[in-house]
Amino acid sequence: MKRTILAGVFGLMALPAMAQEAVTYPFNGTFGDATFAVESAILDRGLVIDLTSHVGDMLNRTGADVGSDVTIFEAADIFLFCSATLSREVMEADPMNIAHCPYGVFVAEREGEVMVGYRTYPDGEMQKVQALLDEIVQDALE
Repeated sequence: MKRTILAGVFGLMALPAMAQEAVTYPFNGTFGDATFAVESAILDRGLVIDLTSHVGDMLNRTGADVGSDVTIFEAADIFLFCSATLSREVMEADPMNIAHCPYGVFVAEREGEVMVGYRTYPDGEMQKVQALLDEIVQDALE
């Protein structure tokens, strides 16, 4: 019993270390302008967008089905992609960096404000990916 409780305590202590945060920037323009800018910034680097996830549409479409009338986002898309070069580099350093791929940049509109952002990554090799994501977002903001 003591081992079970001790394992639970250590498990809870690990949670903050696993938590990820998001870096967001306000976008001065419409949601459509922001999605175009992000898509262009990704493609301009020779990267291929594997999937555009229309999270906002899904949340708005399914709200009533799950018993909610809350509008979280007026619109929200996530662009998912990988970089063969960078992915190989970070996974050669630690094969478990596969858990972070594909990489994503999101655009969301909430309460009339448009934002662009990405999730943060752990220290070490994955900071190279985070730097790439920030470069993409900075290009989209120009």
